[in-house]
Amino acid sequence: MDSKNISKPIRWGIIGCGAVTEVKSGPAYQKTAGFELSAVMRRDLMLAQDYAKRHQVARCSDNAEEIINDDTIDAVYIATPPDSHKHYALLVAAAGKPCCIEKPLAPSYQESLAIVQAFEEANTPLFVAYYRRSLPRFNKVKSLLESGAIGQVRHISWHLSKPANSLDTSGEYNWRTDKTIAPGGYFDDLASHGLDLFSFLLGDFQQAKGIVSNQQGLYSAADAVSACWLHNTGVTGVGSWNFGGASRQDTVSIIGSEGELKFSVFDEVPVVLSQGDKQQTFTIDNPENIQLNHVGNIYQHLVNNVQHPSTGNSALHTSWVMDEILGN
Repeated sequence: MDSKNISKPIRWGIIGCGAVTEVKSGPAYQKTAGFELSAVMRRDLMLAQDYAKRHQVARCSDNAEEIINDDTIDAVYIATPPDSHKHYALLVAAAGKPCCIEKPLAPSYQESLAIVQAFEEANTPLFVAYYRRSLPRFNKVKSLLESGAIGQVRHISWHLSKPANSLDTSGEYNWRTDKTIAPGGYFDDLASHGLDLFSFLLGDFQQAKGIVSNQQGLYSAADAVSACWLHNTGVTGVGSWNFGGASRQDTVSIIGSEGELKFSVFDEVPVVLSQGDKQQTFTIDNPENIQLNHVGNIYQHLVNNVQHPSTGNSALHTSWVMDEILGN
């Protein structure tokens, strides 16, 4: 797409203005210079109207196609549950408009592939909200690795666990733990962020294998996953994700020939660099609207031809890794 043909400001429409758009993403489209949040859609019109009123968005609708095919909407952000991503994405691709899709790109690699192919055929930019690739704290981790701060990288490990929450134990419906939408349960929603980040930091995965279990029987999706993998760079990795543990834990360790880096994927804790008996910490706050840098990088891609770090192709690779671990 020729950046000279893009209108300014670029007028965005959101499909699915639910919880993720309240603070994490929606305001980021309003705060990014050169962008305008012009319309929002939700299947419940009253909820769409409420969102539009609270966020000062000019228009709202309960009809996605009305937003997608509106000539006054230049680009579309799809923030619905993953099982509907493909349906809406193909409509946006057919309309020939740039698109950002919430993560994971789709519930499976095959659906993700269909989305990516549609945008490639339309010659239209596709972004995916793996926003950690744009956060300053993880760009600092990347710069430390690339500068050789821990020598040759050998291995990465990640453990994420949390107790079952009240919704889990209530038996009430939750799409995040419905195996028809998210086969891996919270693994799909949360581990995808970390695995995508590891690909960004250490290069693409060459192979990945996993063991999947439903230990608690609280819902249809898995609640415990363990995995091992190999990056193309030769770095080995292991991960474990358990959503029925006694306490919350989120720790990543990258071991090198001359040191170690420790950080958290989700918790806003310092990045710790250990080199022998020396230790350095780096405290880097996230923005209030955590997708702000990600959305700003979309503007740079569309207008200034600066490559965005999270595209359809990079997210497609993450979908492949997820499928390999889950045995899909």
